[in-house]
Amino acid sequence: MDIEGDILEIDALVEKARQAQAVYEAQGSQKTFDLACQAVAWALMKPEHNSSLSKLAVQKTGLGNAADKTRKNHNKTLGLLRDLKSVTAFGHVEDNAETGLSTYLRPKGVIAAIVPSTNPLATPVNNIINALKSGNAIIIAPSPKGAEPFATLLTFIHQNLRSIGLNPDLVQMVPMPPSKAKTQRLMELADLLVVTGSQNNVRAGYSSGTPALGVGQGNVVTIIDESANIADAAEKIAASKTFDNATSCSSENAVIALEEVYDEAVAALEAEGGLVLSEEETQRLMSIHWHNGKLTSALLAKDIDVVLERLELTHRASENTRFLVVPSAKAGADAPISGEKMAQFFALYKAKDFQEAVTLALTIQDYQGAGHSLGLHSTNDARAHELAMAARTCRVIVNQAHCFATGGFFNNGLPFSLSMGCGSWGGNSIDGNLNWEHFVNRVRIVRVIEENKPELEDVLSEFWSASAK
Repeated sequence: MDIEGDILEIDALVEKARQAQAVYEAQGSQKTFDLACQAVAWALMKPEHNSSLSKLAVQKTGLGNAADKTRKNHNKTLGLLRDLKSVTAFGHVEDNAETGLSTYLRPKGVIAAIVPSTNPLATPVNNIINALKSGNAIIIAPSPKGAEPFATLLTFIHQNLRSIGLNPDLVQMVPMPPSKAKTQRLMELADLLVVTGSQNNVRAGYSSGTPALGVGQGNVVTIIDESANIADAAEKIAASKTFDNATSCSSENAVIALEEVYDEAVAALEAEGGLVLSEEETQRLMSIHWHNGKLTSALLAKDIDVVLERLELTHRASENTRFLVVPSAKAGADAPISGEKMAQFFALYKAKDFQEAVTLALTIQDYQGAGHSLGLHSTNDARAHELAMAARTCRVIVNQAHCFATGGFFNNGLPFSLSMGCGSWGGNSIDGNLNWEHFVNRVRIVRVIEENKPELEDVLSEFWSASAK
């Protein structure tokens, strides 16, 4: 292994990015940057590109299914373009006469984005568009299995950038084959890191010495309470769990149904294609999907036919079977079934009341998934407020198909993103959906204004009164 050669290769790559970014910023405008974003988007969204790239991604990674990846690539990119269409992300954006402050936005410089094999196309394109929107250059470090699909996409991106007179060195990738030495050197040289994927990668990003935006582990728990529309909840849970063979970190891994509606929920999930496992079948699943407490690849993001065959369930399944339901009671570190699965099954729990459901959800996410998101199917909005104050979670997704909603969708107000910050609970520096605002430096002009200096009683009178009692 030529580590010295790998380092020199990355040094040259970053230098090309720096030169391209300097020209892009100096000669650029928001109009130019928006055109660059559209060029990148169309490289993936062009139907023939999207279809062939999605098939290649499944072929090379062995994860997900091509039809759903095609939908994901289109919708996530379309939604991002919608979010950015009228946004000024470069230059002078505000004057405030009251504070005397003027605000300017400037690019970070060269972004390094570490992206996972689960989304080898949609995630890097999201990062690229956010970077170019505000005048940055970006270098993608794909997973080994996702390198070839992204390299193919990159040829289309470069063609589109050249067609509008822009330097293709604005968007580059770590040369194949990827290596830890290359990625480490890139992390050291970049101006900002964006890390999506394994928690090992996130920790490496945070320890690199470069400012880093990492995202936490997903392990979504969804609660169905007694006021919910049970059929609607089951339909949305099924759609979320099965999309792209459960590659999303935002698909349900555990569902908690209140005792009052538990049987109805089971029946509704079965009607949506859920196959409820026996205790013996559950043990077989556990022994195959986990080995010494670690996930195996046997069922990981596989088609349901493959899952059924490997679990010897084909004879029990119907043509309608889409996912598996695993009745469970235990949760936490001693119960792997309560952790992240990335496969087409989830644990189903029964809670006697809402308080017990909340306690159980917290136990599960204290084990895995703290800070990411929780789901709630309910018509009682007070329950959502209660979760927001009780749970260590940055998103409470109400009456929605979780894997679509968490990263923003056309019918909710979250920014479109494939990287969800989990705040301090998930060991992250951000708690929102990664978006363009994380890719800029803010410059402020500060002027003298009329002095506003309070008297002591203006700021301490409440304490003085309270402490005198």
